Amino acid sequence: MTAARPGGAHASHGRLVVVHPDADVLAEAVASRLVTRLLDVQSVRRPVHVVLTGGTVGIASLAALERHSARDAVDWSGVHLWWGDERFLPAGDPDRNETQARDALLAHLPQLPAGNVHPMPAADAVATPEESAAAYAATLAEHAPDGAEVPEFDVLLLGMGPDGHVASLFPGHPGLDVTGVPTAGVHGSPKPPPERVTLTFEAIARARQVWVVAAGAEKAPAVASALGGAPAAETPAGSVTGTERTLWLVDAAAAGTRDADR
Repeated sequence: MTAARPGGAHASHGRLVVVHPDADVLAEAVASRLVTRLLDVQSVRRPVHVVLTGGTVGIASLAALERHSARDAVDWSGVHLWWGDERFLPAGDPDRNETQARDALLAHLPQLPAGNVHPMPAADAVATPEESAAAYAATLAEHAPDGAEVPEFDVLLLGMGPDGHVASLFPGHPGLDVTGVPTAGVHGSPKPPPERVTLTFEAIARARQVWVVAAGAEKAPAVASALGGAPAAETPAGSVTGTERTLWLVDAAAAGTRDADR
């Protein structure tokens, strides 16, 4: 990957890489970018479909959006919210991405109808990750264009782990090879908890825009690997793309540029 100074951007294998100085600025920038995207899309079509992510930066971005001055310019009644993956835990568990998103943003949006929020079924509602995945696939299909399995997501946010995983698609894990369905149950996740539910590569590939968000020096090797063309089995993040745009939104440490700029 060609180094970019913090605040800069460059293209890499058809992706746009935007580097921000640190994780705090990154979260604020993601929030501003998301507000702008929502307003732009709502000017031409409705409803808007957004896939949320968890993780430190993902949730910090939602918290920044809650504080954003343009937050209420969005018509939240026309926004549908989804998740790229979820920990298979009871509803309300603090480790669920849904719980963290509700605390950071969704609970502060009275205009957002409850029916527009689509969490993956929790462990106290269904018996297995596979049942949760099947139920989520059915809900996705209800909101998809005719003949499609999932909506054409306007933004699909993905965090990335130090191992290069996105959603709950882990290096060398059987979930990478799931085809023909938009969702999958995950067992034996290398990151706790071991049971999860995830969108598949095929579902992610339906998104108009995919944004991969990463911060921290521990992510730098995976960022370099993904942008360098590593195969999905090695670095899954490198194999996600949007049909219209793929953005990598990273801080200087994750881009590997912090030391070079000192």
